[in-house]
Amino acid sequence: MSEQPFRSGFVSIIGRPNVGKSTLLNQILGQKIAITANKPQTTRNRILGIHTDEQAQVLFLDTPGIHKATGKLNQYMVDQALSACRGVDVVVFLVEATDRVGGGDDYILELLGQSDIPVVLVINKVDLVEKEKLLPLIAQYAERFDFKEIIPLSAFTGQGVDRLVGAVRNMVPEGPLYYPEDMVTDLPERFIVGEMIREKILRKTHQEVPYGVAVQVDTFEERPGKNLIAIQATIFVGRDAHKRILVGKGGSMIRLLGQESRKEIEAFLDSRVFLELFVKVKKNWMDSERFLREFGYE
Repeated sequence: MSEQPFRSGFVSIIGRPNVGKSTLLNQILGQKIAITANKPQTTRNRILGIHTDEQAQVLFLDTPGIHKATGKLNQYMVDQALSACRGVDVVVFLVEATDRVGGGDDYILELLGQSDIPVVLVINKVDLVEKEKLLPLIAQYAERFDFKEIIPLSAFTGQGVDRLVGAVRNMVPEGPLYYPEDMVTDLPERFIVGEMIREKILRKTHQEVPYGVAVQVDTFEERPGKNLIAIQATIFVGRDAHKRILVGKGGSMIRLLGQESRKEIEAFLDSRVFLELFVKVKKNWMDSERFLREFGYE
């Protein structure tokens, strides 16, 4: 009996903001490469996660939430999500079991209906609802679109995630190994470090502050003899008031952000880390094409 041919292909994970796309990607990979927070618009860039086994290499694209964009940064994020739906082999459309079908979902389904790319509906957070409430939601979505498969799961607990991976593995075409087997992302370490710092800001600050923040890693210096990596990063904000909040009384907030970021960065890099954080104001950077390019949003 001949061996099954090896498969490889691209799978986009899309959905409205804050439905658990990054949590799902991290669960699929078995490690954290995408930041998560209980706030919409946490993910700003497309993030590649590489899942490899003996049968296939599936390249998952985590995307920003699709929403009604206001301002240049938000439009950039939506463009990232929509462009990730083009040229892929499968689209995973993620929704919440705890929510009803809304206008935002219908808008996404309308966009998906404009191509012939197979779509898998994933209903997330099934651990938070009773089964009898899930069945009517599945029926509502099934009436709206011809999904290749509908998979309930919990990105948080991992329930149903293996079924999803198996389903998309069978949908991607025969193809080569694009990346080494032990590689889980093509993101540089500096990018992930910057995102980890931004995640702490998302978790520790409120109202409009976290949405007006960009993080730039200025220096990343390895000192092998000391098993130490020295990192300097600048947090950019759009308003003076936001800088005062991030610095905190007597520097209390910036110290807390540094301590918590350092712990996670050390675990990620498997090295001791010396981390310095600075806060600078760039007025209304989110609506400046020049600053958006400078911060990597292009």
